[in-house]
Amino acid sequence: MPPGRMPKRVKFRKEFRRVRRRNATKGNYVAFGDFGLQALEGAWVKGCQIEAGRVAAQHYLKREGKLFIRVFPDKPVSKKPLETRMGKGKADVDYWAARVRPGTMLFEIAGVPEQAAKEALVRVAMKMPVKCRFVGRRVAV
Repeated sequence: MPPGRMPKRVKFRKEFRRVRRRNATKGNYVAFGDFGLQALEGAWVKGCQIEAGRVAAQHYLKREGKLFIRVFPDKPVSKKPLETRMGKGKADVDYWAARVRPGTMLFEIAGVPEQAAKEALVRVAMKMPVKCRFVGRRVAV
């Protein structure tokens, strides 16, 4: 398996390839930081892609501010090897993915100016398999 995030322990090793085509109702606003990166499409984001985004943001920020990762890869995705005949059971887990719906907040940053946060999150967005946008914290009315 490629390096990246994954659960320490799961109840079931393998899972159906279920897809829920709806907008996110939970985790769709900036909750912990001042600025966030919001997904505009739905997809499965691999654990190694999340890790690549984390490394890109922290490398740019040079240990300033705080980075919050709002998604966790808890879905096992299995894949059969190439040139393997059908049958012989479900394949082994190839990677772990996070289910991302349109509107899900992927990353948040706190403690840095807006321009620095924007630059860092643009670098993170390049690592993501979905279109993303930069958002700020909503002011409570």
